[in-house]
Amino acid sequence: MGDDLTFIAYCDLSGLVRGRAIRSVDAMTRLSSGVGWVPADQSITPFGSLGAENPYGPLGDLRLDPDMAPAATWTDERGTLAVHLSSASYPDGGPFDACPRHALRSALDDLESEVGCIVRASFEHEFTVLGGAPAPSFTLRGFRELPWLHDLASAVGAENVLSEFGPGQYEVTLPPTIGMAAADAAVALREQVRELARRHGQHATFSPIVDPAGVGNGVHVHLSLESPGGAPLTHDPQGEAGLSSLMRLFVGGIIDHLPALVAFTAPSAISSLRLAPHRWSAGFACSGVRNREAAVRICPGVAPGGWNVEFRAADAAACPHLVLAALVRAGLSGIRNGLSDMRLIDVDPSDLTDQQREARGIRPLPHSLGAAVDALESDSEAMAWFPPLLTATYLEMKRTELADVAELSEAERCARYAEVY
Repeated sequence: MGDDLTFIAYCDLSGLVRGRAIRSVDAMTRLSSGVGWVPADQSITPFGSLGAENPYGPLGDLRLDPDMAPAATWTDERGTLAVHLSSASYPDGGPFDACPRHALRSALDDLESEVGCIVRASFEHEFTVLGGAPAPSFTLRGFRELPWLHDLASAVGAENVLSEFGPGQYEVTLPPTIGMAAADAAVALREQVRELARRHGQHATFSPIVDPAGVGNGVHVHLSLESPGGAPLTHDPQGEAGLSSLMRLFVGGIIDHLPALVAFTAPSAISSLRLAPHRWSAGFACSGVRNREAAVRICPGVAPGGWNVEFRAADAAACPHLVLAALVRAGLSGIRNGLSDMRLIDVDPSDLTDQQREARGIRPLPHSLGAAVDALESDSEAMAWFPPLLTATYLEMKRTELADVAELSEAERCARYAEVY
């Protein structure tokens, strides 16, 4: 057995966890001082390429500042590996402008200082285990055929674990928690799934879609608002769709900025294959009570504190911190600007005519990553949600990612993303 190691982990703009390991005997010192990092690493695409027009080049240094408590700890024949999530800072200790964790912290702080509320969130993940003969959907047999689901549920404190609709597909729902902790838990869940699959000689992928004709893997983000003291602020029995006026404004901001939001929340070259009508994902910018074809599904609870809204136009090609930061920024925009129109709908929006959707202000989501990036760049408010360095880095990284797969067929693109995510 070798040395025990501590991995300083950084979830970057691509949604992948990168970082470096140190010997655990040195961990107490290094967890306090952090480890070095390179600014240009933020511009690496999921496929390992680095855009020539990235804002950094060979210049600069950063520090990764890890949490003291590990997000995951694994032990095998090689020893123990403790994984600590980190934020990125400049050498003088100031927050790195392109760090998604700092971006989320800033968005949450603004929501609390301006509105006096906080966000409770939960990330619901779908993933596919490749290979093998799939069991019937949602069955006990399908659940039992993946032997490490027990270990996964224990490791992440899962609220629900199930065999899903697609071949070899599973879903894990995390319990709701406050702000940053919700995004951190989403990162930890993905790495726990990958580690457990690796130990069993399997490959689990969170790719948005494995087969162009198949079922997609989504990330559904459940959100509710509450006071800093814990009083629920989402439900109003007299409000439209049972929502409080505050939550209606929050949802209205999400719906209003949805075309730009998708560039952050469903940001792969294959994400749009999943975000299509009749896939129970989200093809249009609208909301609905218990409506799984709406981008925002309103989920009534058995008690006022149980009410939440579910954002469905996200996947695991996105960084959880950036997803939640963008949703909070869009919601805050709705509150600031009085955007109470949730585009509420009680039918499948694809069953309406173009004229009916247009009359109700229901727009289709971008049909490609390129279109989503264009929508982001044309939304001046969304372009100002984050520091200019983060937005510039992100856009350049996404353009390079698109170039990486430009010559591939849809099936080949799906295969490439399944390898990476």
